[in-house]
Amino acid sequence: MIVQTPLRAVLFDLDGTLIDTAPDFIRIIGLMCQQATIAVPSDDLIRAQVSEGARAMVNLIYPDLELNSPQLLQIRQQFLDIYAQNIAVDTALFPGMDALLQQLEALDIPWGIVTNKPRGLSELLLDALNLTARCQVLVCPDDVSRTKPDPEPMLLAARELGIAPEQIIYVGDHPRDIDAGRAAGMPTVLAAYGYLPPDHKDNLEAWQADHIVYHVAELSELIDQSTHHLRTEPS
Repeated sequence: MIVQTPLRAVLFDLDGTLIDTAPDFIRIIGLMCQQATIAVPSDDLIRAQVSEGARAMVNLIYPDLELNSPQLLQIRQQFLDIYAQNIAVDTALFPGMDALLQQLEALDIPWGIVTNKPRGLSELLLDALNLTARCQVLVCPDDVSRTKPDPEPMLLAARELGIAPEQIIYVGDHPRDIDAGRAAGMPTVLAAYGYLPPDHKDNLEAWQADHIVYHVAELSELIDQSTHHLRTEPS
């Protein structure tokens, strides 16, 4: 069993865990580079920076600019404006994820999202993929004073669900996801199929997640094991 107490909910990080958003970022960065006649970074390099946010991705195009410089922040806003206007052109749930969500919904297990992506963009993305009504809780940086790796967003999500943290699995693809989940007392799952940071991807055991999954099918199997009681309890 993945959890010692009955599983009652599942929370996901957004980019790189629940949804494969990298293709849209790759497309937008390619367009911006073409317009500026700048060499386009590799797809793998862009994908590895998605979890670090828009500034980190823009910094791939303009590596000589300081992250907090007015010029980079201006380009970052242009990047975000383009993204907001075309937020799900090539984006989709990871393969097998919709079936996993249906698996949870069939068992009346709520699922939600705790992300460092701003609420405005997160809501646009969920609307575009018809996930808004299915997602039972969405916690973004706008909702808390401290973001992941602090446990505050995790604990807020647990309170909004009305479920104890130890009965909620958190799934993420960045060390801060695992740190936040562990600090909140949640069982954690490292989504090794996601956008792993280059500096951390060679020693996944060091993240200290309770489980590591390399495919969504493995995550589905873990959840199936953890919800066995819901199918075997007498009615």
